[in-house]
Amino acid sequence: MTRLTVEQHVPSLTIAPLTRTTLALFAGASGDHNPIHIDLDAARAAGLEDVFAHGMLSMAYLGRMLTGFIPQRALRDFSVRFAAITPLYAQPRCTGVVTAVDDREATLAIQVTLPDGTVTLRGEAVIDITALHE
Repeated sequence: MTRLTVEQHVPSLTIAPLTRTTLALFAGASGDHNPIHIDLDAARAAGLEDVFAHGMLSMAYLGRMLTGFIPQRALRDFSVRFAAITPLYAQPRCTGVVTAVDDREATLAIQVTLPDGTVTLRGEAVIDITALHE
């Protein structure tokens, strides 16, 4: 891997539109069977128009973007704040940019954005630069 520099962009990851099948599969894989993510009646009873994606599904997509950019062993910290729901059929786009670099670590600002500009997750990742060359 080449040297990381401030303002360097991570290759983005655009996800196919999220379907009911995607949400059901993630519920099974994660053990998160909250009905507002998989049951239309439960979502409507909660005042929503339809089900929506698990926040952790979007975080998983960010993790996939990061490990597509750097080896998993180099990822030292990864945190997000959930900012908005990801509706059914949305097409999330994961992006990141290097915000700081020192001798040992690089810090990235990361986020998930929908096509309408809504940011659903915003966070930070820390990369161990020395692990990039192992």
